Amino acid sequence: MADSDGEYPGSDDDIATGTNGAGPSGTAKAKSLATRPRGRAQAKWEAAASSNWELQEGAVGSLEGVLGGLEEAGKRKRLLKDTTPLQRGIIRHALLILDLSIAMTEKDLRPTRYLLTINYTIMFIREFFEQNPISQLGILGMRDGVAVKVSDMSGNPNDHINAVKTLRGQDPKGNPSLQNALEMARGSLYHTPSHGTREVVIVLGALLTSDPGDIHDTIKSCIKDRIRVSIIGLAAQMHICAEICRKTNSGDDNSYNVAIDEVDFREIFMSITTPPVIRATDTEAQKRNEAALLMMGFPSRIVEKKATLCACHGNLTRGGYLCSRCKAKVCNLPATCPTCDLTLILSTHLARSYHHLFPLRNWVEVSWARARQKGSTQCFGCLAPFTRLPPAQAGASEGAPLKRTRKAEGASESSRYECETCENHFCIDCDVFCHEVVHNCPGCQSSAHLPGAEAEGSNGVDGEAMQA
Repeated sequence: MADSDGEYPGSDDDIATGTNGAGPSGTAKAKSLATRPRGRAQAKWEAAASSNWELQEGAVGSLEGVLGGLEEAGKRKRLLKDTTPLQRGIIRHALLILDLSIAMTEKDLRPTRYLLTINYTIMFIREFFEQNPISQLGILGMRDGVAVKVSDMSGNPNDHINAVKTLRGQDPKGNPSLQNALEMARGSLYHTPSHGTREVVIVLGALLTSDPGDIHDTIKSCIKDRIRVSIIGLAAQMHICAEICRKTNSGDDNSYNVAIDEVDFREIFMSITTPPVIRATDTEAQKRNEAALLMMGFPSRIVEKKATLCACHGNLTRGGYLCSRCKAKVCNLPATCPTCDLTLILSTHLARSYHHLFPLRNWVEVSWARARQKGSTQCFGCLAPFTRLPPAQAGASEGAPLKRTRKAEGASESSRYECETCENHFCIDCDVFCHEVVHNCPGCQSSAHLPGAEAEGSNGVDGEAMQA
């Protein structure tokens, strides 16, 4: 042990400058070398490596409450976002480009990058059309230095899922080519209407791109065609990827992310399902879409006694939807009429896209003092019992706040979350469900005042009967 505890001999740089690593100047130099450049922000993996969780035992010597707080804080972190109503492009035309090169055989993401990307792509397709029912999606691939088409652009998620599942039987090979993939994406998005957005999402696992020409010319073409590019890296950050995202997104760097693990990969992937914001700097697009009306058809479902051919696939079916203009039959909605190019949707599709324009406000954490003031004992949504209120502190005044329980950052100390509009308290599971699925507050919806409800309520009419 004595041999291993010797003094630090100092490096050649220390000898050249006449300093020793153990001296004050050597310590200052070591700190300067370890300091991050002033212009670069802290990366996500650096924040994760330097995070110091102070796990403290509870009153009974258990870590269950602390670990539950960490899980609760993780759920809240995914929910907390900017809820400012912004103009968004809810009619989206997106192309998903998957890396099918040999780099996807790495096993740093289990089971492999390739299989994990396929599984997350299937989840992304379902979530994309759940959040954007009147949008279109297409899928491309990169392998052997060329771009290949996986599925055509359409609004039917089943077609995309079946096409992605066939990739499981293929082996990744060759190198990717960002230039060829972007050129094919430009060709696919060229004829899309101007009232929708043009987006390209790239999942890249390689640290190189095998391009036949100058990729900067392709970037200029994407900017001219108003194509937004978002890239998800699976290995490390690349300068060319950051440049593509920055130039095609008006200088915004948030569209390029590198996943640090499987959970982070999924969160980044699913965040793309939110429609992009229409920026004020895009004056050309705003001028083109100003006071513009989009013609759509709202057909009704029919059931026929005899099977007839559908206009979209040419299959014999006994049901479908008749186009409001030309009476052509299509199988599923939303769709574009193959005869007259009219957009066919249901009213529920528009309603599901509406919540992106006016998102549900974030609920606030409830302190013990607030929980005692409201007297909440169970969740308003699922009626699950809350944690029992602790007894009042001896010698404390009635309005004095209780001693705060140490929990992970973002988690409520009382495990209650309050809607600031209706002032009802909810559990963390209802918080997640209402913000990610329902996009409405049950308390606000149940207490909404109907026309004449107040007048009839004053006459003794039961409020529940009025709501029914």
